[in-house]
Amino acid sequence: MKTEIVKIDSEHIEEDRIRRAGDIIKEGGLVAFPTETVYGLGGDALDADSSRKIYAAKGRPSDNPLIVHIADFAELEKIVTEVPKEAVQLADAFWPGPLTMILNKNEKVPYETTGGMDTVAIRMPSHPVALAFIRAGGGYIAGPSANTSGKPSPTLAEHVALDLDGKIPMILDGGEVGIGIESTIVDLTEDVPMILRPGYITPEMIEKVIGEVKVDPGIIASDSAKKPKAPGMKYKHYAPKADLVLVDGESGAVVEKINTLAQEMEAQGKKVGIIATDETEKYYKTGEILSIGARDDEDAIARHLYRILREFDDMDVEQIYSESFETPRIGQAIMNRLLKAAGHQVIHV
Repeated sequence: MKTEIVKIDSEHIEEDRIRRAGDIIKEGGLVAFPTETVYGLGGDALDADSSRKIYAAKGRPSDNPLIVHIADFAELEKIVTEVPKEAVQLADAFWPGPLTMILNKNEKVPYETTGGMDTVAIRMPSHPVALAFIRAGGGYIAGPSANTSGKPSPTLAEHVALDLDGKIPMILDGGEVGIGIESTIVDLTEDVPMILRPGYITPEMIEKVIGEVKVDPGIIASDSAKKPKAPGMKYKHYAPKADLVLVDGESGAVVEKINTLAQEMEAQGKKVGIIATDETEKYYKTGEILSIGARDDEDAIARHLYRILREFDDMDVEQIYSESFETPRIGQAIMNRLLKAAGHQVIHV
């Protein structure tokens, strides 16, 4: 299969290009598309065969649920058994945007899309290309990240092509995404709403809208054997080719420890990568050093994370050491991704 890469300007969307992408979806095919978080791999969410094709293209476990993307709130009511008041409140506050809600599905949504669950994850992205594409494709697009399962999520169309070229008919190239980490996921089927995946929308922001929420302990803890209710809960995710280890502690001690570890690895003949910040990169003495941004710019850290992991892949490094990023607002989301990428390998100093 030849994969066509179609450039598309979010400010001047060419309708014929969007229509062609929508036609591929309606015919049962797959199209990668940009959102404000990461690139998604889109298929018809209400067609079981399309969902099976998504799992096959990504090499993704079939019990890992897909998120259904919609472009209009009215579409939500058609695929769930009920719309609780909290869903309306959260949609008013954060949709379109990087928030996914889990609700009880109805018979229109196949189990192939939900990973066998009776619940469905739904979000309305804010990216204009995504919204136009969803409408052109019939209104319901199943869209996990457009990468090989387990690898860093794509923030550029070029990342998608590296993983999925020849596996899907089309990639809509809308340029670099804005946020760079996946949406927050909140489960509204629990007695108390629960955050299952952290993201740009923080628990504090959600609490201001609907009151008390809980945070799933698995966000930072290691994987459980429990059946995943949302993407990214059970399996190793976002991982580069190299082994990744986080080093946590006071800044000076972290730099010293990473320098020691890097020198030991290089003495064994291994190529080392280091994820630093603008403040610390000058203190590292060896290895391939990439700054993720300034510590006080959380948005930049989130936006650069997956790109840096993929750059290390291009460099063929064998071992990566990263500082930890317990930043005030979205640090939990950033650390969640890094811990998943590292398989929860952390050294405390």
